[in-house]
Amino acid sequence: MSTPNITVLATGGTIAGEADSATRHDYRPGQIGIEDFLGRVETLGIDANLSGTQIANIGSEDMSPAIWAQLHKSISAAIEDPVCTGVIVTHGTDTVEETAFLLDLTLPTIKPVVLVGAMRPANAVGYDGLRNFANAIRVAADRQAAGRGVLVVMGDRVFAARDIRKSRTRGTDAFQGFPRGSVGLVTPSALDWFGAPWRVGESARFPFKRDLPDVPILFVHAGMTPDYVDRLVSDNTRGVVVAGVGEGNMPEPVRAALVALAAKGMPVVRASRLDEGLVDREPEDDENRFVAARALNPQKARILLQMLIAAGTLDPTAIQLEYDGR
Repeated sequence: MSTPNITVLATGGTIAGEADSATRHDYRPGQIGIEDFLGRVETLGIDANLSGTQIANIGSEDMSPAIWAQLHKSISAAIEDPVCTGVIVTHGTDTVEETAFLLDLTLPTIKPVVLVGAMRPANAVGYDGLRNFANAIRVAADRQAAGRGVLVVMGDRVFAARDIRKSRTRGTDAFQGFPRGSVGLVTPSALDWFGAPWRVGESARFPFKRDLPDVPILFVHAGMTPDYVDRLVSDNTRGVVVAGVGEGNMPEPVRAALVALAAKGMPVVRASRLDEGLVDREPEDDENRFVAARALNPQKARILLQMLIAAGTLDPTAIQLEYDGR
């Protein structure tokens, strides 16, 4: 087997973070540059040719459309390079699921694209970054990784971009998948897939757009009044995602305010603020012109709605088909 040639694109995060001591809880993400990081990877003795580019060096809470655009451009160039075997993106864990899902919607499935991060900074006791990165190399170098869409490697597990979600604030097992769990198990020495690739040869589902329409998320809580909708929606708003209680529910006065917006042609998607659970269509959705997010959490439902609106898809029935198929 020939040595894989893997392009590494760095955006910062905890995997490149450092603290003032090995036992401090607070730390600074995005402190280690890609050359320094790859120098540390070299000590692991992994058989792979790694070429790195620093796209950004931030905490992922600061991820922006501008960085997404640069990242997408660099990944697309790597995919088109015949020498490149696969792509790894180092990323902070707070918004990795959003970046992964955006890339999954806008990249073809020709070569593996793997996002990876860490839950502990580089100088902390029990740093998980190098192991996660070694696992990501194994996935990016595997031919069977292609055709599975964008993948995320964390804690010896491989997740599909659609499924992954961060569910804990601490610990190296901070991620889970829903409705599917992980799609594979990986260590630096072994990789096992749970099933065959499901997107073999697919092109990008949407063209990448740097300027996406304004789609806020309305977080529902007890005692919410309809004026929350008025404060959230501006003249620039093109759609709304509801992080509803339970199965995408909301107080009736809030529902009425959103029905009025939907009647004017603004797409409204009902998602759930819970970690797990499908949001199915309810009988009133047809009359209300609402869309059910199905398995997508609010942050991913937002990205898909932005893509659909940017593509000119505004009809609730057509939008619902996209959520049903994702």
